[in-house]
Amino acid sequence: MAVNGERSGFARVAVMSLMGVAALVAAGCASDLGGGTYSRAEARRMMTVQYGVVEAVRPVQLEGTKSPLGAGAGAIVGGVAGSGVGGGRGEIVGATVGAVAGGLAGAALEEAATRKPGVEVTVRLENGRVIAVVQEDQGEGFRVGERVRVVNDAGTTRVAR
Repeated sequence: MAVNGERSGFARVAVMSLMGVAALVAAGCASDLGGGTYSRAEARRMMTVQYGVVEAVRPVQLEGTKSPLGAGAGAIVGGVAGSGVGGGRGEIVGATVGAVAGGLAGAALEEAATRKPGVEVTVRLENGRVIAVVQEDQGEGFRVGERVRVVNDAGTTRVAR
């Protein structure tokens, strides 16, 4: 039978390992949302292009991903860590509470790890219509008064030079 010190040491290693893997996987799953990024499906498709002038630019924050991955990894880690508390029924209660708390923490960690800076670009199109497009800030540095292209394809719109 494992001694409590050994079990809690194993739980700590398991927690750290699973959280590290979850953070790496979550960060790798995040896709770029900038003006210069196209999905594979967008290649070789006709898109509508309009021209306009930038009227305003403001920084925004793009929320991170909220997939089951972060919550699932957190729940596993929390359950393992919580099961090391007490004995008998205490292990079951500890594992349950640990899994719930770990799931919430894992989801929050995934969202924070994949959060990105964005930019809202307000453009007055040549037809007089004013639109705003939010996209990932990839250092384009749009300036008020600058002439830009607004590219649209089936609900996906981006501002580009």
